[in-house]
Amino acid sequence: MDDFVCKKLTEWGLSDWIERFKDEGIDKESLECLEDQEIDHLIPKVGPRSKFKKRLKLFKEEQNTAHQEAEIVSPTHFQQQQEEAADSDQAGPSTSDTSVKGKRKLDFQRETPAKRRQCDTKGSYSEEFILSDVKNIMRCVYERLNFEENTKLNAFLKTKICDLDTDKRELVGVFGKTGAGKSSLINAIIGESNLLPSGSIKACTSVMIKVEANMHNPKYEAEIEFITKEEWKDELWSVCNILENNQENGEDEDYRDTVEKLSALYGEEWRNISHENLMDNKYFREIPEFLQNKRKILTCESARELSAKFVKYTRSDSSDGESKEVKRWYWPVVKCVTVRVPNNHLLQHVTLVDLPGCGDRNKSRDRLWKGFVGKCSTVWIVTEINRAAAEKEPWEILESACSLMGNGGQCQQIHFICTKSDLLENWDDHSKDAIRTLILKRNMTAKKEVQKEFSKLNNVKKHFSDDCLKVFTVSSKEFLKKKNLQRDETEITELQEFLQNLNDCHSETFNYVSGAFGILSLIQGSSYKDMAGSKADVCSILGEKLRNELHHIRKSMDETYEAFEKCLNEGVEKSKSSCEVTLQHILYPKKSANPGFHGVLKCVVENGGIHKPKKGKQINLNLTLSSWLINSIDEKFKKTFP
Repeated sequence: MDDFVCKKLTEWGLSDWIERFKDEGIDKESLECLEDQEIDHLIPKVGPRSKFKKRLKLFKEEQNTAHQEAEIVSPTHFQQQQEEAADSDQAGPSTSDTSVKGKRKLDFQRETPAKRRQCDTKGSYSEEFILSDVKNIMRCVYERLNFEENTKLNAFLKTKICDLDTDKRELVGVFGKTGAGKSSLINAIIGESNLLPSGSIKACTSVMIKVEANMHNPKYEAEIEFITKEEWKDELWSVCNILENNQENGEDEDYRDTVEKLSALYGEEWRNISHENLMDNKYFREIPEFLQNKRKILTCESARELSAKFVKYTRSDSSDGESKEVKRWYWPVVKCVTVRVPNNHLLQHVTLVDLPGCGDRNKSRDRLWKGFVGKCSTVWIVTEINRAAAEKEPWEILESACSLMGNGGQCQQIHFICTKSDLLENWDDHSKDAIRTLILKRNMTAKKEVQKEFSKLNNVKKHFSDDCLKVFTVSSKEFLKKKNLQRDETEITELQEFLQNLNDCHSETFNYVSGAFGILSLIQGSSYKDMAGSKADVCSILGEKLRNELHHIRKSMDETYEAFEKCLNEGVEKSKSSCEVTLQHILYPKKSANPGFHGVLKCVVENGGIHKPKKGKQINLNLTLSSWLINSIDEKFKKTFP
């Protein structure tokens, strides 16, 4: 059974019969050919069967209409259709309840994804059929290539056909300290109040969590990616060294972190066992995928059920609900968790990435963290509204990540999100209207303070202008309960519209059809036999043009190389002259009598020049020493690679 049939059964409210259709090998083509007798065999129950027959009849009528209207000529033709449809949408009257002209208002509490799809225009059905047909064509082409001679061209074509199915997604990174309300915010935005665990003061998300739509089946899924056994073995050796070196000072932060990590995975057994024996398979019986270097898939019917299952893979501690029963926490060996929500069109082409802190001591997780930060097109910095501008940690996170997001990164926008805007002191003393007025007034004040604080961040301003920052004041609780504020006043709807706009920028059909058209054009061009005589002449002309263009490229690259080299040489000289002063500030601080100073310094040395305390600013000796080099080339780099 193909994805098309699975999606249709889900859309029609018949997801319980997916396995039955799968067992019988029903694909899109056979779905269209089903007769009454075959349907009776597939769906013996009268209720679902009558519902299916009605849907199938409408489906066939819609398909006939769509095929008459949709003609696949070229990507240009398809794009023209899209533009005409967009113009038509803008010209027509809005049927949704919205206060902003031309934008839809999202209401996940009242309208299900299935209902929204039923309200789609005929054009969306046309796109669906086009995509399905073109995918079938390319599948046939790929199978045909398998029987052809194994040439470089055929290998190239097969690779390109496989690449057509690569899901191109927009990444939105979500940063924020523990307790800032990230989980509640994400839950409210995507309309799943029970998905990500929240509400515990002690609980701390310890690994990256990606949240995206599950467009393939109606289940809630969590895909857990583990670090390798070798990586965990190396980390055990490192943490055991920390324990041995810090036994005299139990208050050392690295010592406490290490104890927390080992206790989560091994309970109290680790205290009397060598680090070699901690690799015994008995400790990983519940996660054989870790030992097999595979990913673990959790599948559930509801968000609440999935949340209870995957919490042990993402958090360091929790006192919420079913997680009290968890005896062993596996987050220390988890690299990343991908949570998929069924048929959430808000996340169809967008992935929300909950990014903890400023990286990770584990090299594998740290590389993944840096990779995600660099690929995020938008970053959300989440903090509580009562100290939005004064809280140091959000700004430190932004400063530490800006070099990854700026030069060489894909970030275009920074959203500073102030949560819990509904919380006021002594609000029982005021009427509902007075509370609303106070909340909105404080929201405006918070926005001004955040924008003012942002303007002071010189390092961040090198990469992002004031126009890149937008401040939101949100309340997930008010969005759900509407006690004192209307939904649009909570600004959750604005974030939903932002995600919807990111989705609307993507057209899976156009991207796929464009790629397929290019591949088929290449196949057609290479198959012309009557051009054999002119191929040599064409190759000669193209070769000459290629050499000329390469000459211009080399010249431009040489000029860029010389400019970069000049900047770096200047940076090297400045680094040499300032090196001792920089080291003096870090190695011999004014308050050297601080008992924790030597412990921190030791951690910096043992961790390759970087120390990530749970509280306070990150110490990055490498970045500090190389700052003159970075500053010397920053401006030229931005001009060369805007």
